[in-house]
Amino acid sequence: MDSTSSSPAPRIEDGVFLAFVLVVSIAFALVIEPFFAAILWGVIAAILFAPVNQALLAAMPRRRNSAAGLTLLLIVAVVIVPAIILSIALVQEATLFYGRVQSGQIDVPQMFERFQASLPGWASAFLARLGITNFDAVREMLSAGIASSFRTVAAQALAIGQSAFSFLVALSVMLYLTYFLLRDGAQLAARFDAAAPMRIAYRRALMQQFVIVTRATIKGSIIVAIVQGLIGGVVFWALGLPGALLWGVLMGAFSLIPAVGTGLVWVPVAIYLFVTGAVAKGVILAFCGMFVIGMVDNILRPVLVGRDTRIPDYVVLITTLGGIDLFGFNGIIIGPVIAALFIATWNIVTKMRQGTDGLEGPLTE
Repeated sequence: MDSTSSSPAPRIEDGVFLAFVLVVSIAFALVIEPFFAAILWGVIAAILFAPVNQALLAAMPRRRNSAAGLTLLLIVAVVIVPAIILSIALVQEATLFYGRVQSGQIDVPQMFERFQASLPGWASAFLARLGITNFDAVREMLSAGIASSFRTVAAQALAIGQSAFSFLVALSVMLYLTYFLLRDGAQLAARFDAAAPMRIAYRRALMQQFVIVTRATIKGSIIVAIVQGLIGGVVFWALGLPGALLWGVLMGAFSLIPAVGTGLVWVPVAIYLFVTGAVAKGVILAFCGMFVIGMVDNILRPVLVGRDTRIPDYVVLITTLGGIDLFGFNGIIIGPVIAALFIATWNIVTKMRQGTDGLEGPLTE
């Protein structure tokens, strides 16, 4: 009698404890939410440079602090410092370009008029059907839009300057976390592996998939962006087009979006060169865009990303755009990682329904 009356107690206590675990976990997530980006990029940096840290640790055994510190210095020298220098140069380039527009050296209304005058008859008729026939109104709208865009850029630059302290705090948190993840990453992973309420084979397969996808996405997307942006900027500079650094950075940023990529920048510029009579420059830009800049994406991305993740290109495109919409720039990483974990999880479910516990082969095939 006593045993039956006391049997529900452990169930109630377990339920209360699980609810407490959930509440504490949510509270912890809310506490660290302001530093979400810093934590995310700290984890990414630790995953990406873990092989370097392991190599240093092999060369200096039992000196984990020194190995992690040297790896962190390498991250600062190779990633942080160049990124800051590029950002400063980009702001200066954007300011100079805006000054040329304001002074009339770059006459946007005249460029628009020349573009309109160079259009063939069918294109002019199409614009007429769209109601774009009042050139003065369109010219004013275009000029106002460009001025507004540059004012927005200037405002963002000012905001960055005003929030320099917050940026330094976030950067410090990222580097601080990266150091400890490099030094104690194996122990932390072992603790997570032991605590996760999941079968050993499944949780280890998912953790491995997370590391593989994160590393492959960074290697592929960031390296391809750097190479394409560099080539695009050099091509623009060689053709004498203004704002070569600005356009190169934009091409590098757009290359993070699969499929469309750098074409969002060089295709409109090439079309403008064609219709305004600069046919030779247009041909060179189109050739470089299709066969040089485009081939970089076609060659490097499958080698650096596809071979490791085996995620279909259309899934990468959709999840990257969705991730950017939900999480901003961080979505470039979060989107494909969630896609890979989604595919891996449902492959595990499929194998469970088929009565097999084996996890042979990649989970994202």
